[in-house]
Amino acid sequence: MKTLFTVHAGEFLVGSEIERRITGVNVWIPSKDKGIDLLVTDSQNAQLLTIQVKFSRDFLVTHMDEIFQKGLLACGWWTHKRKKIQESKADLWVFVLQAFDPKKTQYIIIPPQELNQRLSTIHGPIETLQSYLWVTEKGKCWETRGISKKDQILIANNAFANDDRNFTRYLNSWKNLEQKLR
Repeated sequence: MKTLFTVHAGEFLVGSEIERRITGVNVWIPSKDKGIDLLVTDSQNAQLLTIQVKFSRDFLVTHMDEIFQKGLLACGWWTHKRKKIQESKADLWVFVLQAFDPKKTQYIIIPPQELNQRLSTIHGPIETLQSYLWVTEKGKCWETRGISKKDQILIANNAFANDDRNFTRYLNSWKNLEQKLR
């Protein structure tokens, strides 16, 4: 039997969060998967925004020892094909980090061109790359794949500094999404 229709958890969470945070918008689900998971329009359906959703369960509890537990809110892990990012038709990619506490779900909202540039700066030109995004209790977001244990501890203690790896400006940046619809 072929599945008629499915919405994955990340898409549902993002759609619900958009409707909760931004009044007067419509959230649509395309009938065919072509790299766009959600369509968002203003109340008149005149402005359109396309979104690709990437979901990750929380890796904090299963992969971190106690030294990290106090400073980190959520940790996600994704595998990307560079070509998919470069050829993305979406206006924005939204990474959903489902924390162990569902009330603390975090969202990283970033244009794919910016994501590609930042990951290239961090990881170089490799075709398939792993990306870890960590969100701290202090409201910071970091790309942490390949960093040392010492730097991981600095992140958990809110003492890390690296502009290339800092994704905080995209963390829960719903206002940027809203501005694109105005």
